[in-house]
Amino acid sequence: MDLSQIADGLFRRLETATETVTAPFGESVVRLGVTGLSRAGKTVFITSLVANLMDRGRMPQLLSAAAGTIRTAFLQPQPDDTLPRFDYEANLARLTAKEPTWPSGTRRISELRLSFRIEPKGALAGLRGARTVHLDIVDYPGEWLLDLGLMEMSFEAWSERTLQRLDHRPLAADFLARLSATDASAEFTEEAAQDLAKAYTDHLHAARDAGYSDCSPGRFLLPGEMEGSPVLSFAPLRKPEKAGKASLWHEFERRFESYKKKVVGPFFREHFARIDRQIVLVDVLGAIHAGPRAVEDLRQAMADILVAFRPGKSPFLARLLGGKRIERILFAATKADHLHHSQHPRLTAITEALLRGAKDRADFAGAETAAMSIAALRTTVEDTVTREGEKLDVVRGRLLDSGRLAAFYAGELPEDPAHLLTPAREGATAWLDTDYEIMQFAPAPLTLRPGDGPPHIRLDKAAQFLIGDKL
Repeated sequence: MDLSQIADGLFRRLETATETVTAPFGESVVRLGVTGLSRAGKTVFITSLVANLMDRGRMPQLLSAAAGTIRTAFLQPQPDDTLPRFDYEANLARLTAKEPTWPSGTRRISELRLSFRIEPKGALAGLRGARTVHLDIVDYPGEWLLDLGLMEMSFEAWSERTLQRLDHRPLAADFLARLSATDASAEFTEEAAQDLAKAYTDHLHAARDAGYSDCSPGRFLLPGEMEGSPVLSFAPLRKPEKAGKASLWHEFERRFESYKKKVVGPFFREHFARIDRQIVLVDVLGAIHAGPRAVEDLRQAMADILVAFRPGKSPFLARLLGGKRIERILFAATKADHLHHSQHPRLTAITEALLRGAKDRADFAGAETAAMSIAALRTTVEDTVTREGEKLDVVRGRLLDSGRLAAFYAGELPEDPAHLLTPAREGATAWLDTDYEIMQFAPAPLTLRPGDGPPHIRLDKAAQFLIGDKL
């Protein structure tokens, strides 16, 4: 560890201690991390959360809102001048337009500060005056979170693990064919490196589009200003018996270590290590629709993500994160509005089961965890229809591709999550008893009353778990 890392760790511990001492007497800060794998709905979640915290008419399960102790909530300049600001106003404008559209997804880290003026009522009013609580929301791609698992892996171990997961994945055959024609012990050429890295990156994009979750390294999908750089130009290889210093294997090994040091490490030291509360958004329905292999891939990806929240299991991670531990972690299955409310408990149970194995092995050192099903923006209404003499609980919404209104029945989720997870673990290629459908809904036109934020499902309950105690 270099001196800069030691200094960063000391600064974070001092910063945390200072906030702990001063918070009861004036202003306090809560840093909320929002992440999730691609298409889980991070941008919509943050936009709707902020809108509903500013206009709290739809937030009865947020106790401070129900009690009226939040006098006002307002946006302020963010504390980190070097981070892009989350474009709340533009995103909200797209969701509330006459012809609403979905905003663009998360492609980089961004931040937004929402401040609350809290004024206790009743007996507490005489004991404690008004105070200010700042909520700093940090939005970052979930693919970056998966990269933390690379930090304690060698290039050889990562290559072996990655190649084991490529069976039956989209476009993997093309990459594997190129890999078979590649001699890892041969002399390195940039042309060969770029060709192999592109084939691997194409596979990652196709796998993500097909519903797979573990698509690391994360910056290969979201390269930003690093696109085409050597640090993003490597791929997994089969280790040769001998590999000289000028070989493809040796150069890819060097680039892998550079990726960890110059891309992954700084993100976790500078941003992730400062987070107090965390929500991980999960598109469980999308994985179920994609099939058993996608569900098993999601289970393994969530286990890898949990590594980031238990640094006590790893002295290396403890040093990297400067001793900071996240206090509360919420795993939220999104798009609950695609199901009738009668199936929401089953969706939550499946989400809990996907995490159970990893949670049982984790040492959260006091961190409180929960799982729930939510929809940050409700796009459907519920209905019951009769089909072939049988009543079905459905949802109705406007289809994204055609704009027409349609009733949708996703299929009945099993009451026992093992009916999904067991065939997924056993390598089944398809569900035996039923198919689970998914539909892409467009945001519904909104007519909001004064004081109301956008309609949602359990966003207030999620906010209560994440920040309710601070308000």
